[in-house]
Amino acid sequence: MADIIHLLPDSVANQIAAGEVVQRPASAVKELLENAIDAGATNIQLIIKDAGKTLIQVIDNGNGMSDTDARLAFERHATSKIKNANDLFSIKTMGFRGEALASIAAIAQVELKSKLHEQALGTQVLIEGSEFKCQEVCQFSNGTSIAVKNLFFNVPARRNFLKSDIQEFNHINEEFTRIAIINPNISFSFHHNGKLVFQLDKSNQKQRIVNILGKTYNEKLIPVQQETNIIKFTGFIGKPEFARKTRGEQYFFVNNRFFKHPYFYHAIENAFQELLPEKSFPTYFINFEIDPKEIDINIHPTKTEIKFLDEKTIYALLRSVVKQSIGKFNLSPTLDFEIEQSLSLNPPPKGYDLKPPTIKINPEFNPFDKKNTFSYQSKTQTDREISNQHNWEKLYEERKNQVLFKREIVETQQKIEIKQTENENITNVSFFQLQNKYIVTSIKSGLLIIDQQRASERILFEQFTESIINKTSFSQQQLFPQTIVFNHNDTELIKELKTDLYYLGFDINDFGLNTFVVNGCPADCIDENPQHLIEGMLENYKKNLTDLKIESKINLALSMSRNMAIKYGRKLEKEEIQNLIDKLFACKLPYQSPSGKKILFTLTMDELSEKLK
Repeated sequence: MADIIHLLPDSVANQIAAGEVVQRPASAVKELLENAIDAGATNIQLIIKDAGKTLIQVIDNGNGMSDTDARLAFERHATSKIKNANDLFSIKTMGFRGEALASIAAIAQVELKSKLHEQALGTQVLIEGSEFKCQEVCQFSNGTSIAVKNLFFNVPARRNFLKSDIQEFNHINEEFTRIAIINPNISFSFHHNGKLVFQLDKSNQKQRIVNILGKTYNEKLIPVQQETNIIKFTGFIGKPEFARKTRGEQYFFVNNRFFKHPYFYHAIENAFQELLPEKSFPTYFINFEIDPKEIDINIHPTKTEIKFLDEKTIYALLRSVVKQSIGKFNLSPTLDFEIEQSLSLNPPPKGYDLKPPTIKINPEFNPFDKKNTFSYQSKTQTDREISNQHNWEKLYEERKNQVLFKREIVETQQKIEIKQTENENITNVSFFQLQNKYIVTSIKSGLLIIDQQRASERILFEQFTESIINKTSFSQQQLFPQTIVFNHNDTELIKELKTDLYYLGFDINDFGLNTFVVNGCPADCIDENPQHLIEGMLENYKKNLTDLKIESKINLALSMSRNMAIKYGRKLEKEEIQNLIDKLFACKLPYQSPSGKKILFTLTMDELSEKLK
């Protein structure tokens, strides 16, 4: 039998490695920016075209490379950062494996120019799909420029899996933001398709955050500072009243390297417990300074997942320092137990005439006079009942001479039959709300149970879909237009969706610098906070992009319906229940939510009798 095991060619091995290291253009941006930082650069330029698909170029003023280093840099596992296995436990640089450039060169056309500061001339290297093309002397300023062209040109299947330009750009912008925030001592510029996205001068960290995310963050941030013999925390948290409906502004860094850690996310959320509005997320930018021997950053190719040796202790310390910062800046009520409150009264002014307290009475008051009696029922409550009674009477008058429909719901092989009954009075319909989650009503065959949130989602979904498709807008104009601010990614997404948002009822104008003016909102949510309303919609929209491959307009309608639907736990008035039922059975698919879950359930008398045997 012939031998079947053989060594892969370097070009194929590099392409396999690239699948782990370079998942999309943003991955290449991350690796190139980190290399520039490791090279000691104080000024870094990022230039991309077509969301990185056509060009990714990083230019820095770092140390530069010699002729030999420029060539060796593209070999697998060629690195200046480590020499033996022990070095893996004392890493202080960003990149260290020596896989990045080799992986990028395996799936793109790469041009490198570099010059050492002490040299008069630089060197130029051209590589295409791991194939070395040439190396020659060139004129170049101090530092390095790496241009990555036509990413995945020789792996068309990978290129076809890339998302839209706006989505790929958002991933690049996120990688840029992570690196720029934690390196305020470096100036950055970022251009996309010839347009300046960011121009960031050297600054302190707070100013860097403000320059990236907007001026409003200047008043939103409070510092976090704590040093122990185990770890040092520095950075900022956002005030609870500025919490967002999206998870966007949540950044952990360890020794100036961005990382993800759900366990520590929970520590922050625990520290903010009972201070945040419902379904809101805290903002934070926190750097962990710790001995490199206490962490393992070599557990994932992208180096964003990090293992800590003593996670429980760090969790407790992190939670404590965040709570301390919250209390220090009077963001939560505190009691000073060292001060005797009874002794803290200010004395009256000198010469002040002290008078004993007196009680005023009305000697003419007669408790048996009917004029002086009062009702336990407030006028407002009485008026509301009269108004409700009037509404019900009016509704009855409108319907008593009409043909009314009693809808009989029978679930047989997942089909719904709606039976018609004439001349049935509306007052015969009985229903009630169960645990503020389900609506229960009697039907001829038994009980009909409706999930109120799913029903609301179905109604809104069909309403929004129809508005977008028919290009009709039902907007309620704001008495006072409101200004709202988003991060750069959300700003670009709003601009992309602006037309369809108008058909959903949002009258929005671009005000520059990630700012919009809201002139109108959907008629059904005029009392909602526009910032929170749009944030919640965007959070659902982005999640759907990841979880579901659906068309943009449908995604938008689905996201809005989920965001605005009647939620579990909300008590509904009789009119609201009746309105929900009427609108549900006017839908095209009243038995299924937009996400495919059941809305209706019938419990027949036979099934009920069987249960009670």
